[in-house]
Amino acid sequence: MVSVLLLVGILVAVFVGYNIGGATTGPAFGPAVGADAISKTTAGVLMTVFFFVGAWTIGRRVVETLGGDLVYDPGVFTLEASVGVLFFIGVALFIGNFFGVPASTSMTAVGSIAGLALAAGELNWVVMGQIAIWWVVSPFIGFWVSLIIGRYFYSSLNRTLAMERSVGPLVRIDRSGRVPIPTPSDTTNRRELGGVAMVIVIGCLMAFSSGTSNIANAIAPLVGSGELEMNPAIVIGCVAVGIGTVTIARRTLETMGNELTELPLTAAIVTATVSASLVIFLSAIGIPASFVIIATMCIIGLGWGRATRPVTVSEAVRGEESPPVSVGALTADREGEELPPIGEEEPERIPSAADLFDPATTARVVLMQNVVPMIATVGAYATFRFVPLFGL
Repeated sequence: MVSVLLLVGILVAVFVGYNIGGATTGPAFGPAVGADAISKTTAGVLMTVFFFVGAWTIGRRVVETLGGDLVYDPGVFTLEASVGVLFFIGVALFIGNFFGVPASTSMTAVGSIAGLALAAGELNWVVMGQIAIWWVVSPFIGFWVSLIIGRYFYSSLNRTLAMERSVGPLVRIDRSGRVPIPTPSDTTNRRELGGVAMVIVIGCLMAFSSGTSNIANAIAPLVGSGELEMNPAIVIGCVAVGIGTVTIARRTLETMGNELTELPLTAAIVTATVSASLVIFLSAIGIPASFVIIATMCIIGLGWGRATRPVTVSEAVRGEESPPVSVGALTADREGEELPPIGEEEPERIPSAADLFDPATTARVVLMQNVVPMIATVGAYATFRFVPLFGL
C-alpha cells in the first residue's frame, strides 16, 4: 500500500514539475523566442539543461527549507499529506498555465505547504516571516538597483548593446558538407549576432536561477516525508520540468515573447541579469523566490530611472520639477545617440507606458500572479483542516 501511495506521490510531483516547466520557460526565453533567435523547442532544451544545473547545485538548499525548516515537525509530511500538497501546487500552476500566464511557482508552493502546516498547527512562523520579508524586500532591491542603472548607466549601456534586427533569418544552414553547419545569413551583422547571443546567455542564466529556486516546489514534500532521497528526487523533478518546457511552455513563451511586452535588448539584459542574480542569492540562503515579481519590479525601476533623467536630484527633492514617469521610458534611447547630461534632457522624449506594455495582458498577468498562490493556500488549508482522511 505504501509503495503504491509513493508512486502516486511521484506522479503528482511529476505533474507539478511539468507545470513548473510550463510556467518558467516563458520568462527565461520569451525574449529570445520573440526575436526569432531560437525556436520554442530549442528554448525548452536549454531551459531543461540549465534548470538541472541550478537544481543540482544550489536548489537542494531551498528543498531543505520547504521540506523541513518551514514546519516545526517534519513528521507532518506524511506520504498522504505530501501527495495532497503537491496536488494543490500542481492544480494551481496548471490554472495559470492554462491561461498562458507564468505564475509564481515559489509563492504557490509555499502557500500550499503553509496551508498544511497551519491546519496541523505546525507552521514555523519565524521561517515563514523570513520568507515573507524577503518576498517584500527583494523586489524593492531589484527596483532600486534597476532605477540606478536606468538613471546613470542605461544610456551608455544602450549605445554599446542596442541593435536592430535585420530582415530575414538570423542564420542559414549550410548543407554542402556531410554535417549541416549553421552560418550567419547575408543580412546578419556581427553586432546583431552578439546581441542575440547575449539574450540567449541571459536566458540560460535565468533558467539556472529558476532551477535553484523552483525544484523545491516539485519535490520538497516528498523529500521532507523521508520517502524519497534528495538526488533521485531532483532527477525526477528535472525530467518532469523538461517535459513541460517542450509542451505546455509554448503558451507562456507566446505570452512573454510576443503579447506582454516588447522590451528593447538593453532593457531585457539589465532586468534579466538583476532578477536572476537576486533569485540565485536568495536560493543560496534557502529562500524560495518569485522571479516574475522581481523581474516586474526591475522593469518598473529601470523605466523610472530612465524617465527621471530630465530632473536633477536636487530639483526632485525640492519638488520643482515633476516629469511624466513611465516604464515606456526604456525605449527612449536610440542606438549610438549622444544624450545630454542628467537634468538637461527633454521630457518629451519619454514615450507612454502603452509603448512598452499591452495593458490588457499586463492586467491578466498581475491578476493571475495573485490568484494562483491564493488557490493553493486556501485549498490546502481547507482540505487538511476539514477532511478527516489526512488525520491531522
